Amino acid sequence: MANKSVFASIKGRLLPFADTTNKEKAPAYRYSDAHALAQVAMTGTFGATYYQDPTQELSRTLDLAQKVDPSFLAQAAAYTRKNGHMKDMPALLLAVLSGRDPILFQSAFGRVVDNGKMLRTFVQIMRSGQTGRKSLGSAPKRMVANWLNDASDRALLQANVGKDPSLADVIKMVHPKPQSKAREAFFAWIIGKPCDVALLPQPVQDFLRFKENGKGHVPDVPFQMLTQLPLSKKQWAKIAKNASWQMTRMNLNTFLRHGVLDMKNMRRHVADVLRDPDRIAKARVFPYQLMTAYQALSPEMPAEIRDALHDAMELSVANVPKLRGQVVVCPDVSGSMSGAVTGFRKGATTVTRFVDVAGLVSAAILRRNPSATVLPFEVKVRDVRMEPRDTILTNAARLADQWGGGTNCAAPLDWLLAKGRAPDLVIMVSDNQSWAHAAYGNNGTAMMQSWEKLKRRNPKAKLVCIDIAPYGRTQAKERDDVLNIGGFSDTVFDQIASFAAGEMGADHWVGQIKAVEI
Repeated sequence: MANKSVFASIKGRLLPFADTTNKEKAPAYRYSDAHALAQVAMTGTFGATYYQDPTQELSRTLDLAQKVDPSFLAQAAAYTRKNGHMKDMPALLLAVLSGRDPILFQSAFGRVVDNGKMLRTFVQIMRSGQTGRKSLGSAPKRMVANWLNDASDRALLQANVGKDPSLADVIKMVHPKPQSKAREAFFAWIIGKPCDVALLPQPVQDFLRFKENGKGHVPDVPFQMLTQLPLSKKQWAKIAKNASWQMTRMNLNTFLRHGVLDMKNMRRHVADVLRDPDRIAKARVFPYQLMTAYQALSPEMPAEIRDALHDAMELSVANVPKLRGQVVVCPDVSGSMSGAVTGFRKGATTVTRFVDVAGLVSAAILRRNPSATVLPFEVKVRDVRMEPRDTILTNAARLADQWGGGTNCAAPLDWLLAKGRAPDLVIMVSDNQSWAHAAYGNNGTAMMQSWEKLKRRNPKAKLVCIDIAPYGRTQAKERDDVLNIGGFSDTVFDQIASFAAGEMGADHWVGQIKAVEI
């Protein structure tokens, strides 16, 4: 008789062989080139992470961008910008596309370069030489010049904040031909040349007068243009009054420092802005941005502002679906989840970690699905009591406090098996670097072995794996009952609902990206 421990059969489909290893050299599954590109584009930020440095990430991204069809490259660039709210990644994909298919590049340009900061990021990447050339080239140069001519005065003012390259550098590179005397004067002022001040946009004229004498109303210009000027408490209050939602979120500690939040009416105004549903929708708020803002608050921040951020978080994930059946959410709280979401960048590392995002996703799903089971895991499942009526930020912090230990992505599935459970939907949030419970030989991953056993209890069960790190390997093979999603934007909630309801096709997530019209 053959050795049953090796040749034991599994009822149902054959267990897929593991065809690669992860960063811990444990069995894993490859993504297709298209899926791998989409996954790294939705999670990669070119910062140092637990397992990878920025140059490794860049090399892998460039390799994948050359392997996929140019049309998918264009779709991935547009998708990651609009749906993932990413910055450097879509600009990089667009830069690669400019060399692969100039026609598609021109069609995708406006979908990716949707503000001045993205324009400067694109130019920076093109000139770096990382995509094969250090000059812009004729098509990119023309598209950049067109953007400069077509942009509103306000958009140009916003783009004029920042450097390396500055907007002045960009204008000098592409030499846009101004279509009016007023735009000619504006370009001249930006690059530091003499101009007719009377032809400049009114906010610029107001700024120049204010800068000279410090009197009168605070000009309606980007916040960063005013920060180096000696401003009074009332003038700071005026800045806060005119601030956009994102500017308000990013400068809460600054407003506190300058006394704005000592003023009762301004404290109420800032809180109202933060929790305004229309402003939140317009700002395309990324849930983890709210978490980052909350984590970075000064200890002296008024409770009214803290409460407003809690309210804003609840609104930002309003599209979290109510899911049918028995739902289980499994946030990975292992040691490798301690890395910053945007990677380590000297002087610019976010306080938000992968484990915080895993907690955030889990808490958001629990908020809308109070009967869901939450199983935080590392080598084993942690015993944590969750309160569905607590705020999302409170529950997310409670989960993140569980951080530490090795990684066993099979642990929550084994827990369910031991408890005799037969869930309808399991949602895993992890970096997929499972190693503590490796499979025997090449007979799939431990996670897939456990999943197959659960499927025998509930053949209709589905598994969603949210991969939140740019490592490009998974513990669960993509198929009709398994969905792998990259990223941590709020769009994943819609995708979970569609997959659970059987509304996503066999190609799942990649199919959604391929549906993007360019």
